[in-house]
Amino acid sequence: MLRISNNVELAEWEIELHPIRAQGAGGQNVNKVASAIHLRFDIHRSSLPPFYKERLLALTDQRITQEGVIIIKAQRYRTQEQNREDALARLRELIRAAVKQQKTRKPTRPTRSAKRKRVDAKTRKGKTKNLRGKVTL
Repeated sequence: MLRISNNVELAEWEIELHPIRAQGAGGQNVNKVASAIHLRFDIHRSSLPPFYKERLLALTDQRITQEGVIIIKAQRYRTQEQNREDALARLRELIRAAVKQQKTRKPTRPTRSAKRKRVDAKTRKGKTKNLRGKVTL
Protein backbone atom coordinates (compact mmCIF):
# COMPACT_ATOMS: atom_id res chain seq x y z
CA MET A 1 0.00 0.00 0.00
CA LEU A 2 1.19 3.48 -0.90
CA ARG A 3 -0.44 6.12 1.30
CA ILE A 4 -1.01 9.41 -0.52
CA SER A 5 -3.11 11.17 2.11
CA ASN A 6 -5.26 10.23 5.11
CA ASN A 7 -8.06 8.83 2.97
CA VAL A 8 -6.31 7.98 -0.33
CA GLU A 9 -4.18 4.86 -0.77
CA LEU A 10 -2.88 2.99 -3.78
CA ALA A 11 -2.87 -0.80 -3.85
CA GLU A 12 0.25 -2.70 -4.88
CA TRP A 13 -1.38 -4.08 -8.04
CA GLU A 14 -1.79 -0.53 -9.42
CA ILE A 15 1.95 0.16 -9.48
CA GLU A 16 4.26 -1.80 -11.79
CA LEU A 17 7.87 -1.97 -10.62
CA HIS A 18 10.47 -3.50 -12.94
CA PRO A 19 14.17 -3.78 -12.08
CA ILE A 20 16.44 -2.57 -14.88
CA ARG A 21 20.15 -1.93 -15.28
CA ALA A 22 21.22 1.53 -14.23
CA GLN A 23 23.02 3.85 -16.62
CA GLY A 24 26.44 5.30 -16.09
CA ALA A 25 29.61 4.05 -14.50
CA GLY A 26 29.20 1.12 -12.17
CA GLY A 27 32.43 -0.82 -12.11
CA GLN A 28 32.31 -4.59 -12.05
CA ASN A 29 28.57 -4.82 -11.33
CA VAL A 30 27.37 -2.58 -14.16
CA ASN A 31 26.38 -5.41 -16.51
CA LYS A 32 25.31 -7.91 -13.85
CA VAL A 33 23.07 -6.18 -11.34
CA ALA A 34 19.69 -4.61 -12.14
CA SER A 35 19.68 -1.96 -9.43
CA ALA A 36 17.53 0.73 -11.10
CA ILE A 37 13.73 0.66 -10.89
CA HIS A 38 11.29 1.46 -13.69
CA LEU A 39 7.90 2.46 -12.21
CA ARG A 40 4.71 2.58 -14.29
CA PHE A 41 1.39 3.85 -12.96
CA ASP A 42 -1.74 3.98 -15.14
CA ILE A 43 -3.89 6.91 -14.02
CA HIS A 44 -7.04 5.73 -15.83
CA ARG A 45 -6.99 2.22 -14.30
CA SER A 46 -6.13 3.41 -10.79
CA SER A 47 -8.44 3.62 -7.81
CA LEU A 48 -7.70 7.32 -7.30
CA PRO A 49 -10.70 9.63 -6.82
CA PRO A 50 -11.85 11.39 -10.02
CA PHE A 51 -10.56 14.75 -8.74
CA TYR A 52 -7.04 13.32 -8.41
CA LYS A 53 -7.20 11.78 -11.88
CA GLU A 54 -8.35 15.04 -13.50
CA ARG A 55 -5.61 17.06 -11.84
CA LEU A 56 -2.91 14.51 -12.76
CA LEU A 57 -4.01 14.33 -16.40
CA ALA A 58 -4.07 18.14 -16.60
CA LEU A 59 -0.40 18.35 -15.60
CA THR A 60 2.16 19.11 -18.29
CA ASP A 61 4.84 16.84 -16.88
CA GLN A 62 7.25 14.92 -19.10
CA ARG A 63 6.84 11.84 -16.88
CA ILE A 64 3.15 11.51 -17.87
CA THR A 65 2.52 10.00 -21.32
CA GLN A 66 -0.39 10.93 -23.60
CA GLU A 67 -2.08 7.66 -22.64
CA GLY A 68 -2.11 8.74 -19.00
CA VAL A 69 0.71 6.55 -17.70
CA ILE A 70 3.23 7.92 -15.22
CA ILE A 71 6.75 6.59 -15.86
CA ILE A 72 9.44 7.14 -13.24
CA LYS A 73 13.00 5.81 -13.54
CA ALA A 74 14.85 5.66 -10.22
CA GLN A 75 18.59 5.02 -10.36
CA ARG A 76 19.92 7.46 -7.78
CA TYR A 77 21.06 4.81 -5.29
CA ARG A 78 23.26 1.72 -5.55
CA THR A 79 20.72 -0.76 -4.18
CA GLN A 80 17.46 -1.86 -5.71
CA GLU A 81 15.56 -1.43 -2.42
CA GLN A 82 16.61 2.21 -2.06
CA ASN A 83 15.69 2.93 -5.66
CA ARG A 84 12.30 1.25 -5.14
CA GLU A 85 11.60 3.50 -2.13
CA ASP A 86 12.80 6.54 -4.09
CA ALA A 87 10.49 5.77 -7.03
CA LEU A 88 7.49 5.33 -4.74
CA ALA A 89 8.31 8.54 -2.87
CA ARG A 90 8.59 10.44 -6.17
CA LEU A 91 5.21 9.07 -7.30
CA ARG A 92 3.66 10.11 -3.98
CA GLU A 93 5.09 13.63 -4.28
CA LEU A 94 3.91 13.96 -7.89
CA ILE A 95 0.34 13.04 -6.93
CA ARG A 96 0.39 15.33 -3.88
CA ALA A 97 1.73 18.24 -5.93
CA ALA A 98 -1.00 17.76 -8.55
CA VAL A 99 -3.85 18.09 -6.06
CA LYS A 100 -2.32 20.92 -4.05
CA GLN A 101 -4.41 24.08 -4.34
CA GLN A 102 -2.55 27.04 -5.76
CA LYS A 103 -3.08 30.38 -4.05
CA THR A 104 -4.94 32.86 -6.21
CA ARG A 105 -2.90 35.91 -7.08
CA LYS A 106 -4.27 39.18 -5.82
CA PRO A 107 -3.17 42.07 -8.04
CA THR A 108 -1.54 44.89 -6.11
CA ARG A 109 -1.23 48.60 -6.84
CA PRO A 110 1.73 50.88 -6.21
CA THR A 111 1.35 53.29 -3.30
CA ARG A 112 1.03 57.04 -3.79
CA SER A 113 4.54 57.65 -2.47
CA ALA A 114 5.96 54.99 -4.82
CA LYS A 115 4.31 56.75 -7.77
CA ARG A 116 5.70 60.11 -6.62
CA LYS A 117 9.23 58.67 -6.20
CA ARG A 118 9.07 57.13 -9.69
CA VAL A 119 8.05 60.44 -11.30
CA ASP A 120 10.69 62.36 -9.33
CA ALA A 121 13.37 59.92 -10.47
CA LYS A 122 12.24 60.33 -14.08
CA THR A 123 12.44 64.12 -13.89
CA ARG A 124 15.90 63.98 -12.27
CA LYS A 125 17.10 61.62 -14.98
CA GLY A 126 15.62 63.90 -17.65
CA LYS A 127 17.41 66.94 -16.21
CA THR A 128 20.71 65.03 -16.17
CA LYS A 129 20.27 64.06 -19.81
CA ASN A 130 19.29 67.63 -20.72
CA LEU A 131 22.56 68.91 -19.25
CA ARG A 132 24.51 66.60 -21.59
CA GLY A 133 23.53 68.68 -24.62
CA LYS A 134 25.72 71.14 -26.54
CA VAL A 135 27.03 74.09 -24.61
CA THR A 136 26.26 77.41 -26.28
CA LEU A 137 28.31 80.49 -25.47
